[in-house]
Amino acid sequence: MTATLALSEMSGMPQGLPQVMNLGNLLTQTARKYPGHAGLIQGDRTHSWSQINRRVDALAHHLQAQGVRPGDRILVQMVNGLPLFESGWAAFKLGAVWVPVNYRLTPAEVAYIAQSSGASLMLTQHAFDAHAAAAQAQSPALRQVICADDAVYEAMVSGPLAAPFAAAEVTAHHPLWFFFTSGTTGHPKAAVLTHGQMAFVITNHLADLLPGLCENQSSLVVAPLSHGAGIHALVNVARGAASILLAGESLDCAAAFEAIEKHRVSNLFTVPTILKRLAEDPAAARFDHASLKQVIYAGAPMSRADQRKALDVLGAVIVQYFGLGEVTGNITVLRPDEHLEGGGALLGTCGTARTAMEVAVLDEHCQPVAPMVQGEICTRGPAVFAGYWNNPQANAQAFRGGWFHTGDLGTMDERGFITITGRSSDMYISGGSNVYPREIEEALRTMPEIAEAVVFGIPDPQWGEVGVAVLAARDAGAHIAVEDVLAHLQPRLAKYKWPRSIEFWTSLPTSAYGKLVKKDIRAEYLRRQEARLAQPPQPALKP
Repeated sequence: MTATLALSEMSGMPQGLPQVMNLGNLLTQTARKYPGHAGLIQGDRTHSWSQINRRVDALAHHLQAQGVRPGDRILVQMVNGLPLFESGWAAFKLGAVWVPVNYRLTPAEVAYIAQSSGASLMLTQHAFDAHAAAAQAQSPALRQVICADDAVYEAMVSGPLAAPFAAAEVTAHHPLWFFFTSGTTGHPKAAVLTHGQMAFVITNHLADLLPGLCENQSSLVVAPLSHGAGIHALVNVARGAASILLAGESLDCAAAFEAIEKHRVSNLFTVPTILKRLAEDPAAARFDHASLKQVIYAGAPMSRADQRKALDVLGAVIVQYFGLGEVTGNITVLRPDEHLEGGGALLGTCGTARTAMEVAVLDEHCQPVAPMVQGEICTRGPAVFAGYWNNPQANAQAFRGGWFHTGDLGTMDERGFITITGRSSDMYISGGSNVYPREIEEALRTMPEIAEAVVFGIPDPQWGEVGVAVLAARDAGAHIAVEDVLAHLQPRLAKYKWPRSIEFWTSLPTSAYGKLVKKDIRAEYLRRQEARLAQPPQPALKP
C-alpha cells in the first residue's frame, strides 16, 4: 500500500481492514494506571500522567471543534516542553497526522514542509511567528495558527473538561506521523509512519533497547522531541517512565549530569556527537551517574576510540542501534554486553538484526553478497514505514526488489554483525578506484589528537575526483602537522585513499539534530576555497 493510498483511506474507514488500537490510547492507559506518577519534568515543574492526559484530551476536543478531522495534517514547531509533548498525543487521538519540525529550521524550510505536507493547522510559539507567516504565505491549505504561549491556549487546555476524548478509530495502515528526513540532497521527504508500524516499533524498542523499563524510572531528553527523541519518548510513555527535559535548548553537559544524579535517570537517547561530548566532559566525574542502565546512541557511526571512551566513563550501559527515520531506528542493535565481547572485538559494528526484522547486504541486483563483502544494507519487516508522502519516484527507488534500501554501504560477518562502511552517495572515484570516506574517517579518528574527521570527494582535472579531509583537533588551538596526519595513515591505508587536501577547522558544524552533515561541511569547504581563490595575489616583498 502506498503512502498516498493510505492517506486517502483515512477520512472514511476502509472496509475489510481490521481496526487496531489508536496509539494515542497508550497515554490514556498509562494515565489510568499511574495517575499520580510524574510524566514530564522540566526545571521545577512536574506534570503527572493524569494531568498530561487531561490537557491532551482538552486540546483534542478544541482542535476537533476547530474542524480537525482524521487524516488532517497538523504542523508543529516548538521548543522542547509540555506543549510540544502534548501536541503529538492530541494529533494521535484525533487520527490526524503529526508533522513536527525541528525548531532550528529557517522560515523557508518550514514553509516548504507546510506546503509539501498539506498541513491545515499549525501549533507553534511566538518565537516562530516569522516561520508561521512564511508557511501561510506558501501554503494556502494552512488555515489556522495557534500559539501555545498565548494565555488563551493555556486556559483552553487547563480549563474544565466535559468528557474524556474518544480516540478516533484507525487501522494499522492509518498514518499518524510525517517524519521528515533531512536527506543528503534536495528537499526533505516525508516518511509516513503509521499506527500499526509504531505499535511494533515501541514493542521492539522495549524488547531490544530498554528491557525492564518501568514506571519508577526516568529518561533524560537531550535532543529535540520532534524527531528521534520523540520516538524514544513514546516508549517511555508506554511504561510510565518520566521524561526529564533540560532547561535550555543547547546541550549543557554539566546540567545533563546534574539532572541524571538528581532524578536518578535510568536511560537517555542521543547521537554519537553528543555521547562523545558527555563522555569527554569533566562533569562526568563530578556527578553520580550510576543510575544509568541504558545510554542509547544512534543516527551516525561512532568511532571505536569514542566508543571505548564512553565505556570507560559511563560503564557497560551504552546501546547502539542503526536505523533511519524511515525504519524508526529498528534495523540493528549492539547490546551493552556486546560492546564488551571479546575485549571490544565488536566495536565498530552496529550489531545484528532487531527482533522480527530482517537485514541483508545486497549487490546492485538485489542479491545477497558473501560474508564480509561490501554491499548496500537493506531491511524489511514491520518497522518499515508506509512510503514517502506524494513521492512515487522516491518510493520506487527505496523499495526495489522487495527490500527497503537504506543507501548505507556495509558488510555482514558470518554471525550477522553489520559494519557500516559509508553512504553509497559518499563514494568517489579517484584515478579509477572507488574510495569510501567512512574507512578514511575511521582511520583518522584513531589519531589521539583528532576529535572529528569528515572526508569527501571534489572534482579534479587529473584524477576525476580527489579526497578532502576536514579535521577538528581534540584540544582547541592545538597545532597538528599535515605530515603527522599522513604518517599516521601510512600503515593504515593504501596511499590512493589518502586525502589530497587536509584542513583543520576550530570545530565542525552539526545539524539541528547534533549530527555532522557532510554535504554542509563540503559546501562550506567549497565556499572557503572559492573565497581564497578570489583574493588578489599579495605583492611580493621588496628585498
